[in-house]
Amino acid sequence: MDTYSINFTNNSSNAWSACVFQMDENNQAGVMSLAWFAQKCNPGTKCNFNWTIDYFFVWGETGVLVPGINFSASQTVAAGLTSNNQITFDYNGAFLFEGQGTFTPSGSLYINETTNIPMNTASVGFGMSGAGTFVVQAQPNINVIFTPNPKYYMVFGIFNQGDVLDTQQMFRSTPGGAREIQQISCIVEVDFPANVYTLYVTFNANNTWTVSQSPV
Repeated sequence: MDTYSINFTNNSSNAWSACVFQMDENNQAGVMSLAWFAQKCNPGTKCNFNWTIDYFFVWGETGVLVPGINFSASQTVAAGLTSNNQITFDYNGAFLFEGQGTFTPSGSLYINETTNIPMNTASVGFGMSGAGTFVVQAQPNINVIFTPNPKYYMVFGIFNQGDVLDTQQMFRSTPGGAREIQQISCIVEVDFPANVYTLYVTFNANNTWTVSQSPV
């Protein structure tokens, strides 16, 4: 299995967090991106992000799923796109995944939510390489279908891994629970060409991005 790497350099004067995330290319209603990886990176320093393309189902007790909250996984179950790609999400006084199996057509991840699921209490989704990538509000009697197509993006600002992102406004919750717009950079796509697995991403002194196949 190939390992992908982003080598990030902060050449700006901002002591913020480098955040790697994915966006739903299918524009499914209610699907939200998570801060997949986030790491504070001081001016003049570097940080690295490494991953493989392997999937798992995930759920967490989020309450109402809105941008700015932090998603913490309560259960993860390894999954594939050709086998073990279907699972049931149930509630019997507590939430759980059960009944994993294989469903056709392949290429997607299926979550069957039972009639027992209470509204606005939990969220379900999938992760990749050990961290959650997308979640959606859990509802009773709904079949959720995700069709992964990894496309990677970065933003530089104030984030924690697992934050539910508003990819339009990039809201973040303050300790008091209110939401405020933080100073953040523009979003940059980190596109890996065929047979390229390492890219070098620099946040420059003028708060612009450089993405290259060799160190800048």
